[in-house]
Amino acid sequence: MELDQYLADIERAMLDTGLAQSVAVRRHVPIPGEEAIPALIATAIVQVAVADAETLAKAFAAPGLHQVIDRWQSRYPYRVAWANHEPLS
Repeated sequence: MELDQYLADIERAMLDTGLAQSVAVRRHVPIPGEEAIPALIATAIVQVAVADAETLAKAFAAPGLHQVIDRWQSRYPYRVAWANHEPLS
């Protein structure tokens, strides 16, 4: 399925930067009634762990990542939402 390929491509591009400590990609798991929530409902989730904010900025500036994003957005215009945060545990 194309979403699975997209997620694999994003995961590989992030790992190829050499800056990600870990990358996890998953499809959204829908639940009944969520469409009534007036907020963003994701199609997929990509979680990237990096050492610090400076490393995050470098990872998101990597040309390989932008090539993957540009290729997929040219086929399927999509929007991204993200949340940067300190470790949760």
